[in-house]
Amino acid sequence: MTRKKLTVYDYLKCKGKRQLSVLFVHNAEEARAADEAGIDMICTSHDAPQFGIFNSFDELIRIREAAPNCFMQSGTASNIASEYDAMKVSHKYLEIGADVIYGGNWSYKIIRGLRDENIPINSHVGLVPGKATWIGGFRAIGKTADEAIGVLQHTLELQEAGAIGVELEVVPPKVAEVITKKVEIMTLSMGSGSGCDGQYLFANDVLGYTDGHTPRHARIYRNFKNEYAKLQAERILAFKEFHKDTIDKKFDDPKITVGIEDNEFDRFLELSNKF
Repeated sequence: MTRKKLTVYDYLKCKGKRQLSVLFVHNAEEARAADEAGIDMICTSHDAPQFGIFNSFDELIRIREAAPNCFMQSGTASNIASEYDAMKVSHKYLEIGADVIYGGNWSYKIIRGLRDENIPINSHVGLVPGKATWIGGFRAIGKTADEAIGVLQHTLELQEAGAIGVELEVVPPKVAEVITKKVEIMTLSMGSGSGCDGQYLFANDVLGYTDGHTPRHARIYRNFKNEYAKLQAERILAFKEFHKDTIDKKFDDPKITVGIEDNEFDRFLELSNKF
């Protein structure tokens, strides 16, 4: 049974009523699985190898087609220098079917300008990876009263600028719950507890195939790393067998080739002798 995809209106109406499941997907296969699993919202990006994202912009089109029932957020890890640049890239994502744009590093001025043009933006508070150098690296934010107030103020300022939601990353759950209740926009938890409006995980963490460090706030549900290792081993064996069959000339098998009648072959030989 086809379910109704959330609109921006529906997304905002979910606040305080039900939790949203939010999953970052890397390709159409993960997007299709998310859609079939009933995931509410998928997030996408492209061409950001520094964050382990290697897919192209074209893959976002396939992702949208593969998950027609999921609310979709798209964004770029590239630096945005102006409101014009943000407007241009936002329309690029909206044209392929994104529902909301990720602008985690965008200024209040840029977000305000896009809101004036009715472009929905989700931003980012707490541990913002693109601003890690300003907070002393990749660490939890809000473990002191002053820091916690800073996260609340940041969220309120983003709300005032026109953002419709924030990713709230690695903030103490008690703090995140208070912030969620004090703002009107959506809060999507990344390691910030169930008091937020939704839970955000990356598919590679859920499936257990993250290379290198797995974030503390990630929850692993399957071990695809071992499965991928098994697949690679089988892939190598299959290629070796193909290589050996090539050397041993085992490609005259009638199951994979076509035949010719004896009389036609004899005539072919007769004709070929003229060349």
